[in-house]
Amino acid sequence: MQVLDLGSGSGRDCFVISKLVGENGHVIGIDMTDEQLSLANKYIDYHTKKFGLSKPNVEFRKGYIEKLGEADLKDNTFDVIVSNCVVNLSPDKKAVLQEAHRVLKPGGELYFADIYTNQTLSEKARQSDLLWGECISGALVWKDVIKYAQEVGFEIPRLVTSYTYAVPFECVQNILEGAEFCSATYRLVKKRDGTSSPGPVKATYKGSLAECGQTFQFDVFYTFKAGIPVEVPNDVASILKATRYGAHFDFEDMPGVTTNKDEDYARSLDQADPFAYAAKSASSINIFTEEHKKIFEAATAK
Repeated sequence: MQVLDLGSGSGRDCFVISKLVGENGHVIGIDMTDEQLSLANKYIDYHTKKFGLSKPNVEFRKGYIEKLGEADLKDNTFDVIVSNCVVNLSPDKKAVLQEAHRVLKPGGELYFADIYTNQTLSEKARQSDLLWGECISGALVWKDVIKYAQEVGFEIPRLVTSYTYAVPFECVQNILEGAEFCSATYRLVKKRDGTSSPGPVKATYKGSLAECGQTFQFDVFYTFKAGIPVEVPNDVASILKATRYGAHFDFEDMPGVTTNKDEDYARSLDQADPFAYAAKSASSINIFTEEHKKIFEAATAK
């Protein structure tokens, strides 16, 4: 399996993935900072030995996540791309998704975690260096992510996790002007010809995914237990068939059961809303401390 990490930093995620893909897999990390690349490269040999590999299966390249071609990354190369809270730092988020789509193989997926907001942020918020450092100023408007993903050729993103991202300080809330935030992970799948489903199907998980065992959670709405058929709509069926997960399922058509494309599309958009799910599940994250509060108050007082 070929895996790409966008904004790999110190290489931590890459090394975890390198163990998962094993001897026959390969991981590439992309980062724009020399300091982070130097740190990551320092530990390649250590992890190669630690994981019992005969040779390194991870490498790091300097580059921008909006311009993967400059790092010599070719079309249709990767099975999986991961991105862990770095796209919010990009000035051109659609370009990031476009490049990710280009280098993914058909049926490949971008596993995409980041901070999202429910509205366009004020100019004052977007110009705050302090809020940029906390992944707030560059937070993606979630509806724009859905729009960009479809425009560049992905299926409608599937929501995997979502938590309210609390910003508890009044001094910051005044700058944010009512904007809310959440931390969420999406699955974005590159379409592959011949996998579309005309209607809902019954999908039965075989229990054969080594990393999942008898239970496979596809997203926050669909969890599959081995041997138990689950009725899924056509878009979910198409994604399962298009990806590496297809070989781990049996699919049974449902003759006579029709699908309404407009209703299915509206449902998919509703299920992509990270704020609705976070509110429903009452899940939240608060990373801020009293020390943060002092720093914020001092910065906003200037």
